[in-house]
Amino acid sequence: MVDQQRLIDEFIELVKTDSETGEERAICDLLTQKLTELGLDVVEDGSAQLTGHGAGNLVATLKGTVPGAPKIYFTCHMDTVAPGKGIKPQINGDVIESDGTTILGADDKAGLAALLEGIRLLKEKGLPHGQIQLLITAGEESGLIGSRHLDMSLVDADFGFAMDSDGEVGEIITSAPSQVKVLATIYGKAAHAGVNPEDGISAIQVASRAISKMRLGRIDEETTANIGRFQGGTASNVIPERVEILAEARSRNPEKLRRQVDSMVQAFHEAAEEFNAKAEVETRTLYPSFHFSEEDLVVQKAKEAVMRIGRTPRIGASGGGSDANVIAGHGIPTVNLGIGYQNIHTTSERMPIKELVKAAELVVALIEESAKVGVAATGSGSLGK
Repeated sequence: MVDQQRLIDEFIELVKTDSETGEERAICDLLTQKLTELGLDVVEDGSAQLTGHGAGNLVATLKGTVPGAPKIYFTCHMDTVAPGKGIKPQINGDVIESDGTTILGADDKAGLAALLEGIRLLKEKGLPHGQIQLLITAGEESGLIGSRHLDMSLVDADFGFAMDSDGEVGEIITSAPSQVKVLATIYGKAAHAGVNPEDGISAIQVASRAISKMRLGRIDEETTANIGRFQGGTASNVIPERVEILAEARSRNPEKLRRQVDSMVQAFHEAAEEFNAKAEVETRTLYPSFHFSEEDLVVQKAKEAVMRIGRTPRIGASGGGSDANVIAGHGIPTVNLGIGYQNIHTTSERMPIKELVKAAELVVALIEESAKVGVAATGSGSLGK
């Protein structure tokens, strides 16, 4: 049913619309126009006032035609990473790519194009459906800031699907980790490095001692930790009195995450005590984890839709977070679906045309499968807080 040329043209239009994270106004206005023309009720929430980004999140609602059918939602994000200005998409054989000077922006404009084509097909074919909401977020590439400030009073859904995972169409991410940021500031004591170093306390040395005692990288199959930024000091002849460290820990297991974060915080404090320095450590949970089983309705419907389009469902777990984490954390069961983009966040990003077509087919199949009347209760899976 997919109009391949229409889908390609729309994808190209979307990726040619600049939308680096923080500068989403143009793409937000374009999407608002397109969704309104398709007959959806479109609302932009007030999150931009809180995030400082160029636009808020869009919540677009299409009333259902099947009484009693579950209410579903889809989510994609409108922003891209840099370099994402002046993208010049090219069709090379069976893939779409940039000219090599920018990203392509398939993350997540492939998801957006698939959703738009899916809704068009729904309307053109008069297919039955329950209520559908599209939650299109700003600032996903800035630590999910858009979805973290999403006005949930606008959201009305029993379960939903994020169209924003790597892997071919058919991949179903049913589990993803929570992330905790760890921000540490170490205060030592300045002194001349050549004249009286014994009077100083090197904040760099203290921080290094703490980091040397941490377990980092791959902790286990569910848990990771990383030191992302380490900065401080002024000159080689000054004992550095202040250092800032930005770190993170992730896990799909809430207890493992708690233990990992506690051990990192403890390492900073113990090293500071050892050197008679001071450590201030702040932790902040960015988003919760989620886990759903194959018995949960959201997973069942995803599997049925994948099979409906001739693919074999592949259940997987992710090591990264997405808007699915945030929205699932509000109690709305959500899985993240592969849409086939490749080499995202690089200038060699590619979008296979066959995967773009399959992603659009999947949108329609998800809507049709979810509209079947007489399904069981939605179930809530496991949502890590």
